[in-house]
Amino acid sequence: MKDKIFGVLQRVGRSFMLPIAILPVAGLLLGIGGSFTNATMISAYHLEGVLGEGTLLNGFLSILNSCGSVIFDNLPLLFAIGVAVGMARQEKEVAALASVIAFFIMHTAIHALLMLSGKLAAVPGVLDESGNGIAGMVGTVEQAVGMLDGSVTKVLGISTLQMGVFGGIIVGLGVAALHNKYYNIQLPQVLSFFGGTRFVPIISSLVYIFVGILMYFIWPVIQSGIYGLGALVN
Repeated sequence: MKDKIFGVLQRVGRSFMLPIAILPVAGLLLGIGGSFTNATMISAYHLEGVLGEGTLLNGFLSILNSCGSVIFDNLPLLFAIGVAVGMARQEKEVAALASVIAFFIMHTAIHALLMLSGKLAAVPGVLDESGNGIAGMVGTVEQAVGMLDGSVTKVLGISTLQMGVFGGIIVGLGVAALHNKYYNIQLPQVLSFFGGTRFVPIISSLVYIFVGILMYFIWPVIQSGIYGLGALVN
């Protein structure tokens, strides 16, 4: 029993290495791009002619900065895919697809509950880079009501609870377990088309509707505990 638990923990640890491996490269892109496009640094060293806004080098460095930033912004999804792929025994590409679907389903379920409960309200406002449309335009934005600051964020355009990489890990581990159990399932002849690997995204979608509902009630309690611990430390 002890060896079995240790083996599972080893597999979980190895699965974390897949998304973690990209972080040094992303950090390098973000660091180089952010540092050399910083207006204060450019002004201090009088490099406006080389690195100033509108120069070719500034444009290239801005691209590097954006490419590094997008990896950090979407770490939860990368962890969901990486953990699912790492923990899947066979047909890993199916586990990857199912994890993406489950990730969207879970956060969409949370978003729907936030809207239904009135904790997330659509109000007139100015759109920014994270909104839909052109930055600076007046439109409808979703705003948290009666919740802790920072408890709601946008994940791939979906306003949801701020779960960070833990949300991705929850998806990855759950989808991997479902995948390993059902990837070779045999259904009755009339439903045979949906059997085998095709069943994994289906069952993952159904399960993660309820996981999203569960997280809506559980995660705010965890957030409150984290905030309380932070206040205690301060």
